[in-house]
Amino acid sequence: MITVFNRKELLLTHDMQKQGDVRAVLQNSKIAYRVKVTNRHSPSPFSGVPRSRTGTLGVDLGRAYEYKIYVRKSDYEKAKYLLNTWIKRKAKEG
Repeated sequence: MITVFNRKELLLTHDMQKQGDVRAVLQNSKIAYRVKVTNRHSPSPFSGVPRSRTGTLGVDLGRAYEYKIYVRKSDYEKAKYLLNTWIKRKAKEG
């Protein structure tokens, strides 16, 4: 089980396709992971300002969601290596 105490952040992205690809790489390598999804445009429970009042005019909706992928600290180096290898392969493909 991955908890707050034994995890390390591997990746932060706003690209849904990229997070899906990274998850597939981790899953194929049998590395446990956890994804935290945050809607950057939803109101904070502390702000009290609903989005309907602030609107989204001029806001890049492609960055509306933030994906954080965590792995166990013990798996971090292996996961980082796999991720870097995957990135290099994608760059060669174009």
